[in-house]
Amino acid sequence: MRRIGHFLSDAWTLAGPYWRSEERWKARLLLGVVVALNLSLVGMSVLLSYWNREFFNSLQEKNAEAFWALLFWWRQTDSGPMPGFVFVAALYILIAVYALYLRQALQIRWRSWLTREVLDRWLADRAYYRVALTDAETDNPDQRIAEDLRYFVDNTLALGLGLMRSVVTLFSFVLVLWGLSGPATILGITIPGYMVWVALLYALAGTGLAHLVGRSLIRLNFQQQRVEADFRYALVRLRDNAEGVALYGGEADEKRGLQDRFGALIRNWWAIMVATKRLTFFTSAYSQVAVVFPFVVAAPAYFAGRIPLGGLTQTSGAFSEVQGALSWFVDNYSSLTEWRATVLRIRGFLGAIEVARAAAGTGIQSVPDGGDALVLDDVTVGLPDGRVLVAGASARVEPGEAVLIAGASGSGKSTLFRAIAGLWPFGRGRVHAPGAGVLFLPQRPYLPLGSLRRAVCYPRHAEEFPEVEIREALESAGLGHLAARLDEEDSWDRRLSGGEQQRLALARALLVKPRWLFLDEATSSLDPEAEARFYELLKERLPATTLVSIAHRPAVAQYHQRALRVRDGHLVAAPA
Repeated sequence: MRRIGHFLSDAWTLAGPYWRSEERWKARLLLGVVVALNLSLVGMSVLLSYWNREFFNSLQEKNAEAFWALLFWWRQTDSGPMPGFVFVAALYILIAVYALYLRQALQIRWRSWLTREVLDRWLADRAYYRVALTDAETDNPDQRIAEDLRYFVDNTLALGLGLMRSVVTLFSFVLVLWGLSGPATILGITIPGYMVWVALLYALAGTGLAHLVGRSLIRLNFQQQRVEADFRYALVRLRDNAEGVALYGGEADEKRGLQDRFGALIRNWWAIMVATKRLTFFTSAYSQVAVVFPFVVAAPAYFAGRIPLGGLTQTSGAFSEVQGALSWFVDNYSSLTEWRATVLRIRGFLGAIEVARAAAGTGIQSVPDGGDALVLDDVTVGLPDGRVLVAGASARVEPGEAVLIAGASGSGKSTLFRAIAGLWPFGRGRVHAPGAGVLFLPQRPYLPLGSLRRAVCYPRHAEEFPEVEIREALESAGLGHLAARLDEEDSWDRRLSGGEQQRLALARALLVKPRWLFLDEATSSLDPEAEARFYELLKERLPATTLVSIAHRPAVAQYHQRALRVRDGHLVAAPA
């Protein structure tokens, strides 16, 4: 019971903020309308149970006038005026259609709000970066945002409204069934409304057995969501690295890896199939018995002449409604296990984000205080396993300087670069960085999805730059042949070579004109002549820009005034 309470608390932690958000009034109004329509459907079901009784009584009495009136017009009955079936059915259909339509409208509004909230948390304080570095358990954030949030919203509404409707149906038809069933004497004890008690016992037994048979589905559904996402991620990674795989001839190894992941998916799916088969055996038997069970229970009264055929059918229908309402847990057990797995995955994801954001102020402190200089104050850069790469680094870079950071491969230059950017959390010390006008160019430039224009202007909005400036930047960077394709959407990270991607990064720098420009092996894919032209352009077009470069080639040193070398775990000043 404590576990159920904890789980429901987690579910409300996810759901509650939306109903208290800036959209709360629209959401509550829409939910109120949906609830009212669902309650109306229950009322229509009660009306149809009485219509059903009168209709079958007219058949038993061979009353043609009553038969046709109950179908196409209306008739005065012992229960009051009874509308014809065509009117009841038309109203029922209208209510059912709008109950579904408005529920779907609420679903998409809630999902939109929840997705924005989770994205805000994930991207704030660079939590996405720290989670990827430190939390191996939080797998596939893309799947948790795109699919788990959708499953959560859809299932929460479907199960919540279904439970509400079952409760209302229960109370509505219990009164009907209580009045129809009358008392029964068993072992000398008179039991009033005996069919209500029979329905209750039947549903309680079914609920307990359903949980006993199907509880393993909770764990299996959680695992299935994970292995499905792992397999999809492996396929996406192969697509994104198709050229590297082709150059290495790594198809056989990739196939083995994909087959291993797909094998895990299939094995878990077979386990789900076995568990579902057991549960379906039980629920199918339970449902089939429920079809005839009320007739069996009510048959003695019918054969004794205490109730007519219409009364028998109404009693059976009311029993089925009561039993169905009480059996909500049995009927929705599989959906409940999927919902619980989804809640656990989302809560785990949000928990990892909270931990990452809480740790944003620990480790190496990046202080964008807007000063005129870049200052490293006793900065120690380490790895997640605690190993130290650079210890006690202190340095100062003045505005307008050109400084080279050099050192052997693996000495920690690129990690220091990440610490300066405020990304690397492992270590201690303080980095005082300029507050604005900063641009970092990594070795492999990031090219976003969309048009070439967006890729060139990233991270700024393309509308900020006139067409002529964008074309001129491309021309200067040696990509003039692409100027005619600015509005063409493509996978530019695969369409362009490594050298072309680094030229595109140069075009970005020429467009943005940053006050501070940091380059981490940003010319490694260019030939020496193109690399020289790259730095000459920066010096020519951005003369006031402070330049901090990480590079291996000795020729790069001539474009810098001095160097900082990583040597034996320390950062030391040296001539360029």
